Amino acid sequence: MNIEFIEAVGELEKEKGISSEKLFEAIEAALVSAYKKNYSSLQNVRPQVDRNTGEIKVYARKNVVEEVDDSRQQISLEEAKKIDPNYDLNDIVEFEVTPREFGRIAAQTAKQVVVQRIREAERELIYGEYINREGDIVTGVVQRYEQRNVIVDLGKVEAVLPPSEQIPGETYQPFERIKTYVVEVKKTPKGPQVLLSRTHPGLIKRLFELEVPEIHDGFVEIKAVAREAGARSKIAVYSKDENVDPVGACVGPKGSRVQNIVNELKGEKMDIITWSQDPVEFVSNALSPAKVLGVFPRFEDKVTLVIVPDYQLSLAIGKEGQNARLAAKLTGWKIDIKNETQAYAQNIFPLDSEEYQNYDGSYADDQYDDYEEYDDYQEYDGEYAEDYEEYEEYDDEYGEYDEQYDDNEVHDNEVHDNEIRDKDTDNTQ
Repeated sequence: MNIEFIEAVGELEKEKGISSEKLFEAIEAALVSAYKKNYSSLQNVRPQVDRNTGEIKVYARKNVVEEVDDSRQQISLEEAKKIDPNYDLNDIVEFEVTPREFGRIAAQTAKQVVVQRIREAERELIYGEYINREGDIVTGVVQRYEQRNVIVDLGKVEAVLPPSEQIPGETYQPFERIKTYVVEVKKTPKGPQVLLSRTHPGLIKRLFELEVPEIHDGFVEIKAVAREAGARSKIAVYSKDENVDPVGACVGPKGSRVQNIVNELKGEKMDIITWSQDPVEFVSNALSPAKVLGVFPRFEDKVTLVIVPDYQLSLAIGKEGQNARLAAKLTGWKIDIKNETQAYAQNIFPLDSEEYQNYDGSYADDQYDDYEEYDDYQEYDGEYAEDYEEYEEYDDEYGEYDEQYDDNEVHDNEVHDNEIRDKDTDNTQ
């Protein structure tokens, strides 16, 4: 140990952010093991490194006792008082036992400790950097596949993109730059491990924050995101400024902003809707691009019935129920969709009534009772049987007319056939 070593420790403190005092304490702790290992000593020793000169000394520590049982760790009170009259029972007496060639061993031990401490410090710095980026978006370079895991280089650390967090059907080429979402940062014996995701809904939110300045500046707020990775996503946005259109801001000029996000996610479709505090309006917007005729919410159960035009039913439900499923995730409401024919047949709500024409989104309890019981709707039970009997009599009364009509039809066919024969005869002549 020398002054150059002391200076090197000072430089490490500046570059790596490692406290020099912690380094010296770690070196001293390692020297204890090195001394006992190399000199087969069972003594209780304390090494000391001079912070200014780098000089190393080793001291044996002995307890002051009345009767000595182990001379390697104990000293009698009489012997202690010969060294210093102030010693008393249970005090510690130190003797310098620095070996002649201990400097070489100390230097080798110090090197190992310093290298180890540097690695630990770097791991702590990396962990401290990325633990604060949980829930954030990072850009990395695809390095390789390890089984089904994708290893992504983030610069200071290699992160893992597990199969469960990969978009179905998406492939990753080596040296391809991709944006990912930091799901979790864990400490491991080999250093910090960063887990990434390409399927997390938070990735959509962060991508819009990068692309849309109004979101970054706080004028537009993302209220909810529902996603089926690789297929379709819905995002609900709200503007705090009446002069800012939240949907238009997210779409961008000629759709450029949302198109950049779609390209990053390899063609995943995006539905951007306006968020509303009114669940009726919010659910109606969430089912976009389908048009909604009426929304009947049941607030206590957070269930709502939605009526759509007949030709819009399949659009509202979506392929394999995707549109309705995403709308339910986005709003947090359970959604039951019916077309207007079903609604009219089940008397859920009369489409041509004045009540519907003046509907303002609020329903009294007695008006809502019909909806509560609509699941119990039975098939037609013959309520109009009497009217139908009159119709049967009408058929009997005009039965003869039908027979006469059949005879006339036969007569007309015979005349028609004769006319065709005459024309054929003329043409032959």
